[in-house]
Amino acid sequence: MTRQHLPGIVAMAAIVLASNILVQFLFGNWLTWGAFTYPFAFLVTDLMNRIYGARAARQVVFAGFVVGILCSFIGTRIVGEFGPLVTWRIAIGSGLAFLTAQLLDVAIFDRLRAGAWWRAPLASTLVGSTVDTALFFTIAFSAALTFIEPGNDVSWAGEALPLLGIGPVVPLWVSLAVADWSVKLALALVALVPFRMIVSKALAGKIHA
Repeated sequence: MTRQHLPGIVAMAAIVLASNILVQFLFGNWLTWGAFTYPFAFLVTDLMNRIYGARAARQVVFAGFVVGILCSFIGTRIVGEFGPLVTWRIAIGSGLAFLTAQLLDVAIFDRLRAGAWWRAPLASTLVGSTVDTALFFTIAFSAALTFIEPGNDVSWAGEALPLLGIGPVVPLWVSLAVADWSVKLALALVALVPFRMIVSKALAGKIHA
């Protein structure tokens, strides 16, 4: 790790910390405020990958993973109205989803880096976001994985309701996952703008250095 990587590490840590806090606050019926900050972790990873390479990107990912683990551990120790703010299923799902999705993002980006400027960040983020959402919500809320934490009652997440209030009847957690995934996909497109601007400025700075 070098001083050049520090901004990426700080940015990733800030995003993970903010997302862990904001996930406690609802936005409408299907989302939390954390859904709007967490996707930018993929932007940070992709920026580090483009500017400094895959190794630097992985270092930033591991830094974010450590911060996430610390946040989850603290959350399991804080008891709210309905029990711990973070259950062990959520902690495991969050950590596994983050690490798997981010490292997959790094690998896909690195494979596609020689193509059009938008292809690597878009493809890697779309795949990473999909894997992240699928892993987290399945591990945290699926009735099939109750054995992970038998004492944690997640029956509320299995309530059968129309998908996002308008579609076919599915477990509630599926609607939560689809809403979260939709935000990730939308922000993946939005993030292409700052990605292009920051990369262009950073690479121009390298040339003139």
